[in-house]
Amino acid sequence: MDPTELREYLLSFNGVSEEQPFGPEVVVYKVMGKIFALTAYASPLTINLKCEPQLALQLREEYAAVKPGYHMNKKHWNTVTVDGSIPRERFQDMVNGSYDRVVEGLPARKRKVLQTKDPTTKGKPEDWRREFLRDISQ
Repeated sequence: MDPTELREYLLSFNGVSEEQPFGPEVVVYKVMGKIFALTAYASPLTINLKCEPQLALQLREEYAAVKPGYHMNKKHWNTVTVDGSIPRERFQDMVNGSYDRVVEGLPARKRKVLQTKDPTTKGKPEDWRREFLRDISQ
């Protein structure tokens, strides 16, 4: 999965926003204001994903590309190097799991808003994001 595909996939979830609160090197993806993914669109492409603690350990044992979350709570977060060594479907399961885990932790009123929100409403790219992705894809 290349950076553009990854970004599109992350923004395809309902209620997701994209921000750069830590500077231009890291892009944060939030659902209803809560982080579910952080990515460094550099080489190698990496992403931090939230995970159930036992599954996080299992994934680290199963895949060399999965490490304890960099600058995150290592019990609940993994850093995944997106290098093709993890089957695409399995990687997407990890992303889906991160999103779902964060949604489960939202207050009931926010989950209700999320469920009623138009699923076609996605994050809207801004110029800086397009330029940033174009630069790193070259």
